[in-house]
Amino acid sequence: MAKKIVTDLQVEGKKVLVRVDFNVPLKDGVITDDNRIVQALPTIKYLIDHNAKVILFSHLGKVKSEEDKAKLSLRPVAERLSELLGKPVTFVPETRGEKLEAAINALKDGDVLLFENTRFEDLDGKKESKNDPELGKYWASLGDLFVNDAFGTAHRAHASNVGIASNLESAAGFLMEKEIKFIGGAVDNPERPFVAILGGAKVSDKIGVINSLLDKADKVLIGGGMAYTFFKAMGREVGLSLLELDRVELAKEIMEKAGDKLVLPIDNVVAKEFSNDAVATIVDSDAIPADQEGLDIGPKTVELFASYLKDAKTVVWNGPMGVFELPNFAKGTIGVCEAIANLKDATTIIGGGDSAAAAISLGYADKFAHISTGGGASLEYLEGKELPGVAAISDK
Repeated sequence: MAKKIVTDLQVEGKKVLVRVDFNVPLKDGVITDDNRIVQALPTIKYLIDHNAKVILFSHLGKVKSEEDKAKLSLRPVAERLSELLGKPVTFVPETRGEKLEAAINALKDGDVLLFENTRFEDLDGKKESKNDPELGKYWASLGDLFVNDAFGTAHRAHASNVGIASNLESAAGFLMEKEIKFIGGAVDNPERPFVAILGGAKVSDKIGVINSLLDKADKVLIGGGMAYTFFKAMGREVGLSLLELDRVELAKEIMEKAGDKLVLPIDNVVAKEFSNDAVATIVDSDAIPADQEGLDIGPKTVELFASYLKDAKTVVWNGPMGVFELPNFAKGTIGVCEAIANLKDATTIIGGGDSAAAAISLGYADKFAHISTGGGASLEYLEGKELPGVAAISDK
């Protein structure tokens, strides 16, 4: 990787601005999953241990109104981070101004400060999201160095990543470095056989990724709602299943290009209604009843996918195999997750999103080489796109 890493910077005694991804789920002001905070700890601890003055900032949700501001403060994150670090974290409920500047200037070496949700700046003309040059320059003026450890926003050019990096010497944090190493490595130089598994609802969401991976992977296994658009392209009955009629011709083109590289489900779990209580039956993929919808891949498909996975040396998985949030239609996702988790001597990568949530909730997080913290960013990286947040980091 030709980008500077935090270890390349002389941070002692310096004010180090750190863009983290603390976009955590909140319910009634309480954090329900602190994984993104935990993932940022190695970079934060390194800076503390090397006597930097650590200035953290992140977005949280989308801020479109004053009501959103009341619900989306980073204060609960500061409190949780303080618990995880075992030391005080100064929270400043401002995104700019004298109060923030004074708090930063009062920091001693090894101190940690978190300032308010960067998206609060979007209420006045989307200054954060549209990479307002004055805002990027202002935030850069608050520190001596910049570390970007927020891979989850690397596919967006915002004031808090690209804007600051345009004005300061910058480096990737350890989490960003790990994301680039694993996902970039899978794209650019995978150990073979390389098997990709794609699920989720829509072909349209993943056209670029499917095409990119067909060029790079040895097999691309397709599950989830998008499979039914491919079945329709084959002239099959899909019943009430999720279907993108406007993508059927595209699905035909993809299948013609792919040949035997593309592997579709051979059986499906179907039901008459989208409900966990619905009566479920297993049918072959060419025998879906007209009055039922496919809600999961079937057991024969799980076996088929596992057979392609067993010799794989690189595996990338993005997207569930069915309606994972309904327990009766989660067996396909669980089966695929277990098949990947139990591989020996393979580099196994989950590209964020629902598949990451599945692996973590099933207790398999430690069995994967890497679970990405960025759903959209990891998809764009797998597609081979340049990510603005990565491109803006200083070269070595």
